[in-house]
Amino acid sequence: MTYPKPAVAVDLALITVFEGKLHCLLMRRHDAETVGGDWAIPGGYVHIEEAIEATARRVLRDKVGMSDVYLEQLFTYGAPARDPRERVISVTHFALVAADQLDQVTAENEDLVLAEIRTDWDGETGGIASAIHPDAGTLTLAFDHAFILGDVVKRLRGKLDYTNVALELLPALFTLRQVQEVYEAILGKQLTKPAFRRKLLDRKSIKPTGKHETGSAFRPAELYTRI
Repeated sequence: MTYPKPAVAVDLALITVFEGKLHCLLMRRHDAETVGGDWAIPGGYVHIEEAIEATARRVLRDKVGMSDVYLEQLFTYGAPARDPRERVISVTHFALVAADQLDQVTAENEDLVLAEIRTDWDGETGGIASAIHPDAGTLTLAFDHAFILGDVVKRLRGKLDYTNVALELLPALFTLRQVQEVYEAILGKQLTKPAFRRKLLDRKSIKPTGKHETGSAFRPAELYTRI
């Protein structure tokens, strides 16, 4: 007896913080009428000889033009009708990338844009997310990618208290102000500076470098790095 076989894909949600807001990288879809939206997170099918992680790295390299980034598996999405073209199971990952790296790839590829991720719910319980572009407004997302981006936000919020994952969104050298901006962007709310900095330094995940930022109109802030 033969059985129909679903296709397996990998989708990548590349996340950054830009101008104090959580953003994702989206790729233009030229088959919007078929897949239900003009934009999607980058993805691709798993080749028969490939491991899942190898596919994720290939999609990152071939469709985005990047390689060395923090990459983590999110969930497996397998609703029968999630892809209107055929039965596709997606093993979705998210990547955390500094904003300047994504600025470069969007400048080099007109089919890639950075869009702000917005949610209308707090904490780790919620639903879909919206993708907002400064010129085009709310973007229509293909497949189930609005749900995927909502799950990315929930995962990141849930990991802030017990991991240093937020530091992956920062450059090699950063100020305490920049760290707080990243946390606030993920949580979608402002934090009290003294309490946040005390908690951050108590975790001993960063250390001062003795260097200071340049070009500031105010007293230069000290630069830190990951331990």
